[in-house]
Amino acid sequence: MSQTVNKNQAINTIDPATLKQLIDSNTITLIDVREPVEYARERIVGAKLFPLSQFNPNKLQQETTNKPLILYCQSSNRSYQAAQKLLASGYTEISHLQGGLNAWKQQGYPTQINKNAPIPIMRQVQIVAGSLVFTGTILGAFISPWFLILSGFVGAGLMFAGISGTCMMANLLIKLPYNQINNQ
Repeated sequence: MSQTVNKNQAINTIDPATLKQLIDSNTITLIDVREPVEYARERIVGAKLFPLSQFNPNKLQQETTNKPLILYCQSSNRSYQAAQKLLASGYTEISHLQGGLNAWKQQGYPTQINKNAPIPIMRQVQIVAGSLVFTGTILGAFISPWFLILSGFVGAGLMFAGISGTCMMANLLIKLPYNQINNQ
């Protein structure tokens, strides 16, 4: 277990093997900070959903037990952000899964999968962005070159998402009714 210390506060990272042992011994509360559609599609068995986009440390404290909290997301970026929010709200020690669900699955540990859940948000972004670029290119080639602006606009949005880590299209797609799943 490694640790990042910040003025008597700590964000600990744990590896998948350690998390598996803690889950098996029922000594922790596992928190998934991904979005509801991601949680609905695949999750570690026993995890509770508290999406980072709506993360409220006070609500988390009310709805969890006195067991230590361990956070996870897909890759560990969002779980680290959630851990920082918990530290800022007064928690003194918090842990998150190093490498997230990706690392968990790489080690061959089981997940609960729902194949009927909506496809992942990033795949939805790829489908919509690809469709818009293709449509803009075809219309630009055969109708009017002004339609190429659509392809340029989508390309600029993807570039912004890559640089900033914020995908506006994903934020919009998450709000669609079929992505509004509440599986807590």
